[in-house]
Amino acid sequence: MLDQKSTSKIILTGDRTTGPLHLGHYVGSLKNRVQLQYTHRQFLLLADAQALTDNAEDPAKTARGVFEVALDYLAVGIDPKLTTICVQSCLAALPELTMLYLNYVTVARLERNPTVKEEIRLRGFERDIPAGFLCYPAAQAADITAFKADLVPVGADQAPMIEQTNEIVRRINRQANRDVLVEARALIPPVGRLPGVDGKAKMSKSQGNAIALSATADEIRAAVHSMYTDPNHLRVSDPGEVEGNVVFTYLDAFDDDKTELEELKTRYQRGGLGDMVIKRRLEEKLQVLLTPIRERRKQLTEDRAYVLEVLRTGTEVANSVTQATLEEVKAALGLFRF
Repeated sequence: MLDQKSTSKIILTGDRTTGPLHLGHYVGSLKNRVQLQYTHRQFLLLADAQALTDNAEDPAKTARGVFEVALDYLAVGIDPKLTTICVQSCLAALPELTMLYLNYVTVARLERNPTVKEEIRLRGFERDIPAGFLCYPAAQAADITAFKADLVPVGADQAPMIEQTNEIVRRINRQANRDVLVEARALIPPVGRLPGVDGKAKMSKSQGNAIALSATADEIRAAVHSMYTDPNHLRVSDPGEVEGNVVFTYLDAFDDDKTELEELKTRYQRGGLGDMVIKRRLEEKLQVLLTPIRERRKQLTEDRAYVLEVLRTGTEVANSVTQATLEEVKAALGLFRF
């Protein structure tokens, strides 16, 4: 299939391997990836090297995460016959491209990146920032450009990373006096960022407010029942707020019956609709979505050899592609070569 789609738009995206993925990943990117693999040449990167930038005290965690994230990819419907799944730390061209790109970006620009600034704040780094973490945008630029990706499916919070990637692309192309690298475009879904079940920030494993794709039926039920709604909606008859109500935010993302959903919002705002009614509706939608994913994931867990072969094969393909880009960039910049 990859050969048949060689002239199609190229997609590169991926996830840090810090543990199993959650509904925020599904809404922000995974759902898009499953659909796009049928029409595009798609590469999915298991970003274990980038995960190490703020997990250096536990390298084994990022290694375990490679398998966990791969399970989630396959369980949601990523087909390795259509999509190349590869391991970042096994692609030697990527760190070399990162080092090259760091010569074309300033520390001040890295610090101004809104995504990096927010992540630094969330982690409480202040000025004690690991250098690898600060250089994350250059490393991500290397990932994207090494595959010459045209499109990058991401959540809205990651759009500044694509912007900075394109700045680096333009710097390299000007230096080479020709278009060596390709500018990428962010593909942001309608619901680009899913809040945590507590209504605070975005859904995040580290914040403990996420629903894993592998969540059990009881875990889904407990998470939905604990969701933040409208604190002033004390009685069923009270008018309720839809804006900022996490349950309705999730229904916007997962309920396909938009007409009925709008009717529920109107009833809730008018008064006469209880929180448990909308929570039960959301739980039903999530159980239908996650049950087959959870069951498929369990089957794959028991066939570790198959998952590892998918990773080995995909990484070999990705090595060939990224090494070719590295050689082209080095030649275009006039670097020494034997």
